[in-house]
Amino acid sequence: YNDCYMRTRNKRLFTADQNLGNNNLGVSSAIFTRQNPNGNRRGYECPEERDYYPYWHPSPWVDIAVLTDNTTFCPYYQSQSFNVQPKGLCRQTFSDNSSIPRPWSVYNNQNDCTTNGGTWWLARSYIDIDVNSVTKSSCQSRNNTLDGYTRYWDMPSFGAAAACLVAPKAPDCQLAPWSRVNHLGNGRSGVPLNYTWTIPYFPSGSTKLAVVRLRYNISTDDYNPWATDSAKNQNAAQKTVSPITQNPYINIGSTTNQPLRLAINTAQFGRTFQDRSHLMELVPRPSALTTCTLYNLNVRGKRGNIVQVYPAVEYDFIPNRLTVLQKDCVHIQWTGSNTHNNGNPAGDGQAGDAGEGLSGTDRSNVVESPNPLANYPTPWDKSTMFKGASVLWVPSYWTKVAADMTPLDVALAYASAGNFQCFSGCSYPANTLTGVYGAIDPLLTTVTPSFQGLVLRFSPGNYYYIGTRNNNFSNRSQKGQLTVK
Repeated sequence: YNDCYMRTRNKRLFTADQNLGNNNLGVSSAIFTRQNPNGNRRGYECPEERDYYPYWHPSPWVDIAVLTDNTTFCPYYQSQSFNVQPKGLCRQTFSDNSSIPRPWSVYNNQNDCTTNGGTWWLARSYIDIDVNSVTKSSCQSRNNTLDGYTRYWDMPSFGAAAACLVAPKAPDCQLAPWSRVNHLGNGRSGVPLNYTWTIPYFPSGSTKLAVVRLRYNISTDDYNPWATDSAKNQNAAQKTVSPITQNPYINIGSTTNQPLRLAINTAQFGRTFQDRSHLMELVPRPSALTTCTLYNLNVRGKRGNIVQVYPAVEYDFIPNRLTVLQKDCVHIQWTGSNTHNNGNPAGDGQAGDAGEGLSGTDRSNVVESPNPLANYPTPWDKSTMFKGASVLWVPSYWTKVAADMTPLDVALAYASAGNFQCFSGCSYPANTLTGVYGAIDPLLTTVTPSFQGLVLRFSPGNYYYIGTRNNNFSNRSQKGQLTVK
């Protein structure tokens, strides 16, 4: 953020009639954009990097995918992504110690940087460091040969010792799925708009911490964004009129010459929104799972009714219709919270957290049902979902090893949200809320909100399931379907 705060903004960008401010040193820096003319701070993000893509300086983010309405731009997006294209930064040293690099500079281009004694450093994006390659030659010899990933012998940060950097692949680029204008929700197929991410391979085999950012651009055709730059900015001295102006008045030709005002905010007329996930761990696969395609079957949404959770959604399985092959692996897991707080002012929705069980708590479970319309579970003697499944992985704290888990063990574990690990042969401590040995209550209040789950391989068939606590008829439906071919 300091680098962004100090670095001069890109002054070739279109800013319409917005007046962009200066930082405390009098520099109109990269924290000031048309969307953020006052330089408001939101965490440590760089507003200029957030608002424009592909960005022209290094970014801490690794691109996963670009979904666009015009796929002819895909080669441009992919070739200019920081994943594959090095980006430049100016690096200078502190004046009192020439050996220590300063982590910021006011210069945003190579000419200004080198003219003023700086070093123009081309940084590379990387997702891992290949610790098995400790020399340049060994790094280059492993390039693209083991796993299809490009490796570079370079500095992970300016002034650091060179290492074998594993570069991310170019982002996927696809046609964006259709959605209704001003509508957050399902697409034409009746399921949530989504993208299936294949997690990259990390040669080091180490656990990675990650946050996912989703940016979505709201475009306008009232001016050509690809052909409109600073030359079209409002400038009274040069008699330049911006193609869009703030809340303009228009004459509709009435005899009284009475104008009407348009609701146009030039800071948001063509703009970028974003959402971010919580911190997550990307954990290396156990050896038993190295050859199968591994699907993540999870839970989305949060506690509350439809207006209380807006603009999110109520509880739902995601994907709620999953089709896999018999050889594939499925990891059914979820996260939740005991401290859900939706009091006033409650963001975009209403205050409150309607739902079952203790207020403020998230809970989920999986119980087989006979068909997608059913709201009662299938009796065990007629169930099929877990009876033909094999267990390939269990959490490290599990009492039984995967090979010893029976179908009844699996069904009980998912019905109890992981509170009971097996039907027999397991011991349980006293529940901290009830004080009773291994006890849970019917609404799952006393179990943990998150469950690491199991990795399973299913037999062919169509399977249906519900969450007993959240599947509240006429209020919300938490149902899923698994098809195994």
